[in-house]
Amino acid sequence: MLFLLRLAARLPLPLLHALGAVLGWTVYLCSPRYRGDFKRNLAAAGLSDFRLRRAAVAEAGKSVTEVPAVWLRPLGRVAGLVVEVNGWEHVDDGVKRGKGVIVVTPHIGCWEMVGQYVASRMPITVMYRTPKIRALEPLMRIGRSRGAAMKSVPADLRGVRSMLKALKRGEAIGLLPDQVPGIGEGEWVEFFGRPAYTMTLVGRISEQTGAPVLLCCAERLHGGRGYRFIAEPMLAPRPPESPVRALNRSLERLIRRHPGQYLWGYNRYKVPAGVLPPGGR
Repeated sequence: MLFLLRLAARLPLPLLHALGAVLGWTVYLCSPRYRGDFKRNLAAAGLSDFRLRRAAVAEAGKSVTEVPAVWLRPLGRVAGLVVEVNGWEHVDDGVKRGKGVIVVTPHIGCWEMVGQYVASRMPITVMYRTPKIRALEPLMRIGRSRGAAMKSVPADLRGVRSMLKALKRGEAIGLLPDQVPGIGEGEWVEFFGRPAYTMTLVGRISEQTGAPVLLCCAERLHGGRGYRFIAEPMLAPRPPESPVRALNRSLERLIRRHPGQYLWGYNRYKVPAGVLPPGGR
């Protein structure tokens, strides 16, 4: 399998994205459950335009086929796929404070690219969860481990400690803020008008360390031309708003600017095992 993925990593990005568009539509048409989640999530956000849905279906497929190139090419070549950068000054400002930077990356565009690009400019430690397809874990570890530039840590107490140490050294850490966390790791907060179990870790780490939180994404450019890296500060809570709700509000703002590249098929509103549903029933 790794051999085939290494071959795929050599394909030009425009071809990988073209294959991804086909894959996206194949999954969408063949899976009623995925299609239903896709439509419901778009509707919850008030986005029902068919042209937007058509674009988002294709972009979801691209998020799969581009992974071999991002994970298996040398770091310099991967970073070279970023041809536009907006907002890096926010990263520089955070570094100057000496408290490190918390990079939160929602499922917009090529989220795997964000950590790789940051790693090309400063050390970053990223957190990962074991994938449902266990055979993919070794590949994930390869792709998210770049020597001293990029380290991956598990989503447990040991991983959190490693991240705190990285921030203490003035480095960056990376988190996916719109993944559904496990029991005891989140709280029910509105996300596009519906309760979503949302991680509290981002706010807790920022409060404990004083590190600024930056929302970052890598937007795909048309025709496989590469990516646009975007970084912006998280919105401050509006009292009595909680930091977790401020995080979701920040994500909503960023997603509304790039709705065609968000992963709408992800079941963001599921109830994790052992967690009481919203309302406690």
